[in-house]
Amino acid sequence: MKIGIVALSAALLLSGTAAFAQQGTVTVVTSFSKDVTDPFKAAFEAAYPGTTLEVQNKSTSSGVVYLEETRSNNQTDLFWASAPDAFFTLKSQGLLWPFQPTVEGIPDTVGSYHVNDPDGYFFGFAASGYGMMFNTRYLDANGIAAPSEWEDLAQAQYHDHVVMAAPSRSGTTHLTVETILQGEGWENGWKLLKLIGGNFQQVTDRSFGVPDAVNSGQAGVGIVIDFFGFSAKASGFPVDFVYPSVTTVVPANIGIVASAPNQEGAEAFVNFLLSEEGQLVLFEPSIQRLPINPSVYDRAPEGLPNPFTDAKFASMITFDEGMSSARGAVVDALFDQTITFQLDNLSAAVAAIQGAEAALEGRDNAEARGLIDEAIALVAALPITAPEAASADIVDAFKGGDQATARQSQLEQQWAAFAQENYAAAKQKAEAALALLG
Repeated sequence: MKIGIVALSAALLLSGTAAFAQQGTVTVVTSFSKDVTDPFKAAFEAAYPGTTLEVQNKSTSSGVVYLEETRSNNQTDLFWASAPDAFFTLKSQGLLWPFQPTVEGIPDTVGSYHVNDPDGYFFGFAASGYGMMFNTRYLDANGIAAPSEWEDLAQAQYHDHVVMAAPSRSGTTHLTVETILQGEGWENGWKLLKLIGGNFQQVTDRSFGVPDAVNSGQAGVGIVIDFFGFSAKASGFPVDFVYPSVTTVVPANIGIVASAPNQEGAEAFVNFLLSEEGQLVLFEPSIQRLPINPSVYDRAPEGLPNPFTDAKFASMITFDEGMSSARGAVVDALFDQTITFQLDNLSAAVAAIQGAEAALEGRDNAEARGLIDEAIALVAALPITAPEAASADIVDAFKGGDQATARQSQLEQQWAAFAQENYAAAKQKAEAALALLG
């Protein structure tokens, strides 16, 4: 659904939502790409002539650090991103300002998650779920079945066909990792992530790199936030998207930064974003996000789900943003040291396991089965437990921001050495099993 800017502007003026008349600049720091921000910039500026929406694009983690570093001379009005735990971090540091939007009809929850911060420091503007997008032509050409569950991506047929962003560089990918850990449990979740990781073709620096690889046919499957899949499909790419059964839906948020230079402009943009006029912009083919205002779903493009009426959203897991925020840096570092930076070693170990399992299929060899199980256990092993990951000793080591503390560096080196040693041993055991099978 293409929203005409002129028509939208006229509708805004008629509806009275253009009461804000102050001219000037509204500055927003956001993790969203230009495909998302440009349509909102055009619509907002058309609705409020003389006002400029200045967009500064940063990753979620970089945006948080930027607001922390500039708090004494803040020049930012709004923070706009998908990851709710980033907003909890900013709120806890006194970097957000409370506000009460005037838009009515916004539900209290989406799925099992609160739409807005109960204290009014940030507000959901769209719902986001996590899953897999896949290139249908790529899968057909390679004889690969379309995935439906996370476990599918651990199968041998997906080896070297999957792509994912590093959670340390992408707030939405961090949420995906946390969703799997919370839904499957710490040990089983990491086991699944590592077995999937062994099938990775690459780990990208930014979340945008994943849909780009799938859309272009460079990779077959990407682990993404839902709107990457929906927007690619709406734009004509041969892709589809699926929510696995273990996933969650959370709001993407916006919040007013404390000491905002243009407080009135920031408030106007929040109200615009939540209004029907602003929510309809989410249906642009380049965006395709799920609105948080239920009143617009009667105008939704065909195929876009409604999280307020679709039963599968009610069955999604309840995401614990407190847990995610508290151990976020630890989880991201553990992922990097055991998957991202060990990708070649992990891929070799998993490939050896897959080869041995293929040779064992239909045969009865207890010794080989035992060696394969030992190899899988070595890949799945972790250098820290869930309680340790949330302990003050480890969490505090990762509070140095962009500057790693000595303790952080020590832990990361230990985790990397642990992973490297385990993957080498797992590969040897899998190869020994294969040798037994002739």
